[in-house]
Amino acid sequence: MQGVSAFGRLCCVDHTAGRIEPLAYEATRQPGVRLSDAGIDVVVEADHATLVEFCAFDQVGTENQNETRYPLFGPEAGVWHAHIPGIGQGQRYGLRVHGPWDPSAGHLHNPAKLLLDPYAKLVEGMPQLTGALHSHVVDANLGPVFDPWRADPRDSAPVMAFGVVGEADYDWAGSQRPNVSWSQMVVYEAHVRGLTKNHPDVPEPLRGTYAGVAAPAMIEHLQRLGVTSIELLPIHYSMSEPHLATKGLANYWGYSTLNYFAPHPLYATAAAQAAGPEAVVREVKDMVRCLHQAGIEVILDVVYNHTCEVGLGGPTVSWRGLDNLAWYLHDGSVPARYADVTGTGNALDFRRSKTVALALDSLRHWANDYQIDGFRYDLAVTMARGYSGFDPDHPFLVTLITDPVLRGLKHIAEPWDMGPGGWQTGNFPPPIASWNDSFRGDVRSFWLAGPKELAASRPAGNARDLATRLSGSADLFAHANPMAHHGPAGSINFVAAHDGFTLHDLTAYEHKLNQANGEDGRDGTDDNRSWNHGLEGPLDARHDDPTGLGLGSDAILSLRLRSTRNLLAMLAFSAGAPMLVAGDEFGRTQFGNNNAYCQDNDISWINWDLQPWQLNQLDTASFLFQLRRLNPALRPATHLTGRDTGTGLADLSWYTMDGEVVSHDRWHQDDFRAVQMLRHVPDAATRDALVLINGQLESTDAVLPAGQESRRWELIWDSTWDHPGDRDSATQAEGPDVVTPRHDTVPVNPLSTRLYLSI
Repeated sequence: MQGVSAFGRLCCVDHTAGRIEPLAYEATRQPGVRLSDAGIDVVVEADHATLVEFCAFDQVGTENQNETRYPLFGPEAGVWHAHIPGIGQGQRYGLRVHGPWDPSAGHLHNPAKLLLDPYAKLVEGMPQLTGALHSHVVDANLGPVFDPWRADPRDSAPVMAFGVVGEADYDWAGSQRPNVSWSQMVVYEAHVRGLTKNHPDVPEPLRGTYAGVAAPAMIEHLQRLGVTSIELLPIHYSMSEPHLATKGLANYWGYSTLNYFAPHPLYATAAAQAAGPEAVVREVKDMVRCLHQAGIEVILDVVYNHTCEVGLGGPTVSWRGLDNLAWYLHDGSVPARYADVTGTGNALDFRRSKTVALALDSLRHWANDYQIDGFRYDLAVTMARGYSGFDPDHPFLVTLITDPVLRGLKHIAEPWDMGPGGWQTGNFPPPIASWNDSFRGDVRSFWLAGPKELAASRPAGNARDLATRLSGSADLFAHANPMAHHGPAGSINFVAAHDGFTLHDLTAYEHKLNQANGEDGRDGTDDNRSWNHGLEGPLDARHDDPTGLGLGSDAILSLRLRSTRNLLAMLAFSAGAPMLVAGDEFGRTQFGNNNAYCQDNDISWINWDLQPWQLNQLDTASFLFQLRRLNPALRPATHLTGRDTGTGLADLSWYTMDGEVVSHDRWHQDDFRAVQMLRHVPDAATRDALVLINGQLESTDAVLPAGQESRRWELIWDSTWDHPGDRDSATQAEGPDVVTPRHDTVPVNPLSTRLYLSI
């Protein structure tokens, strides 16, 4: 038998190791390539193919790159398979699929295109976005030539990535998952590269890498901040979209998956990349093991809703060439057209069992082989779409919470996509948690957009929605299933995330500055609910009154920092699991870019050269999350009811600044922007928490609520303090830090938050 190389030459195949044979039925149920009996077992799903070839490559990346093709047996229920002797660990390979070329019907088979095995656990190389990478004929700008839609005859192997046979061995040395409870969680969303690329205390060869995330300086920072769970932006093997490549940009965030089983190599150290994909895998596992030893969970942001092949005009690197009609969601029209519910050009079809199986097999792989603690699902509604739209009982979701491997892990949904009925916050079945976009919007509206309106003498909204978010968003998370509703931890509370303004930029910009993204500022949301506090962008200390309103730069900075501290307090004092974006603890800026997905540079990389105000903010954030950890009243594990706990006090109570219970009518009055929240825990060893919130532009006096007249309150923190250590000087100036209900009146400054604990 002879095979055709990538350059058209004939090469001999040595059959001395044995014959190629079909696999037994039971061996064809698991797709992928596995080492077996002095060779490999190959299983490929390609429903509409007429022939599938396993293609082995020698001397990859040289002019003598030889290819040997092995035809697989099949199809059997859409499965192609074979045992191929004489191939072992480290063999570079790809797939070629023959079948109909009928774009109108959705069939785009083209055997000239080398395809990456969707189940490859080791991958080498990065596809080069040239015309040859497309199954169809394209123009000089990689745009499709539709008239007619013709198959491109060029071989894509010279510009493709390769699967690598085998897996990387690893000794976990007894490492165990931290198994942090939901009520204790503090989530830290970070990008592997951007987190440490500029970190001076991380050794230079480790900066911007998996190893850098687990460097001692980084672990010390996470522990100081009180982080229990680091949530990494996608680390699956990814490639950039054509529209970015033609602009000289790249998909920095990584939401453009090329393979769901292998880690992205460009986040590994140069030494690991040079040593090959096995070394990259080991570096990722080293990172996980070190974080686990420090008591920190690792959660992966995963993108099973779409792939890097984008729309029909995009490249053909895997799924499209295997079976375009079966893998991708189509709208049923002729000519065949994608149903794009993700906004990326394509969506994987989770109505099909093999798509569900691919995602679940990937999750089990990362859970078992990498000891990952949980997953955050990008555009999770897409993965729960059946034939009638979103289905909370979708097989994918049911498996997540019942599968023996997956059910003990943490699952977090981004609970929306761009399709019909795409907003589903709170509707995913417990214990799947959800990003709470209502928390983000309501907290921003109260502390930023509202005061901006007040400053312009316009209505600003009241405290009712903020109170709902502080209480755990029961309106969203206590209704899904009467028999098993979410607790507060069903809500992942966040004010900022990787997409959108940073926490700092929310207080410094009212308009996005996204020109660097190459889309003329059209990308990124316009619903920022931000407030620049009188001056757009960076402050210039040379100007005493840049606003013309009697406010100097120092005064504006002080106002911005107070607003930031209010936002941090909402995260720390709210029922639910708080999520902080890397760098927001000390005021990281993206210079007004609210969609920095393609900025692999200083716009996205964290600057660790901290100014005095940033060090103060870091100490404040660390102090607030430490308070949360030590005080159960700040992190209730169940939804609070407002009912008497048997001690004469309700578990949750709301009071006006006069110390009276908030009436129904008061909640609905437009000017109601100052409120007291009391959380009571019926445990003598646990301190109750009293949070005073003043969202007005004027100061007010508060009468602390009565209940148990012998109880006293200790002032723990005030958002007007630049640093938690300012407490002593502040209480000396303002009066005692221990007060008694109905006996002492305490001042509450404009736009500020105060925390008291009972003693």
